[in-house]
Amino acid sequence: MILYFSGTGNSRYAAQYIGNIIGDEIVSINDKIKKLKDETLHSEKPLVFVCPTYAWRIPKVVETFIKKSEFSGNKNVYFILTCGADIGNATSYIKKLCLEKELNLQGVAGIVMPDNYIVMYDVVDNHKVKQLLRDADKSLHRLAKTIKSGAELPAGKENILDMIKSSVVNPMFYQFFVSAKGFYSTESCIHCGKCQDLCPLNNIMIVNGRPKWGDNCTHCMACISRCPKSAIEYKNKTKDRHRYYNAGYQKKQ
Repeated sequence: MILYFSGTGNSRYAAQYIGNIIGDEIVSINDKIKKLKDETLHSEKPLVFVCPTYAWRIPKVVETFIKKSEFSGNKNVYFILTCGADIGNATSYIKKLCLEKELNLQGVAGIVMPDNYIVMYDVVDNHKVKQLLRDADKSLHRLAKTIKSGAELPAGKENILDMIKSSVVNPMFYQFFVSAKGFYSTESCIHCGKCQDLCPLNNIMIVNGRPKWGDNCTHCMACISRCPKSAIEYKNKTKDRHRYYNAGYQKKQ
């Protein structure tokens, strides 16, 4: 079973690519979280978690989902983390999580893909996006073959800077950056309600035809990047910035 969490499509793309090679079921963690229902997930094949890297660790919402869920069947597990540059020391925290859930970690790998966190960064141009995805395809192909064989993924090398990023910067990211208070809709809003449907944390409600954000946000960027009219902004940080959305992996013929 391949379980993915994705805001703007990168991790879904990676999950679909891997699923196409190993021929396994693909499950959206977004949908599972949105339904507010804890359940037991059964898989005869190894579990493969695919998710973004938020400040050099897996998103807290994904960690919470794993902690609350029960997993039966095959206890081997792989983690594939999409990222803008690197995954820091995320592996150490994943090891602790797997130990707590009695899962056998078979490896962690980072896949560099187009950065989508437009609150802080500009999206690269289309030429660079295509190049990054071509490179990602090559890495995903190798990873999928390894997963299909049941072998462990090669261990990555970590240094002091990686440890600092994951242990110090990550908590600061959630404390000072992750908030829904800065989101608002502009006059371009067409009242379609897509942002409400997309929010995995049910944090957006349509009030008088316009989105209203609550207090529970993970900055997945789904609402802002997938709005059909680019009518959502975050403070003054996203104005005039191109939105990034990965529509998904298309099987090559």
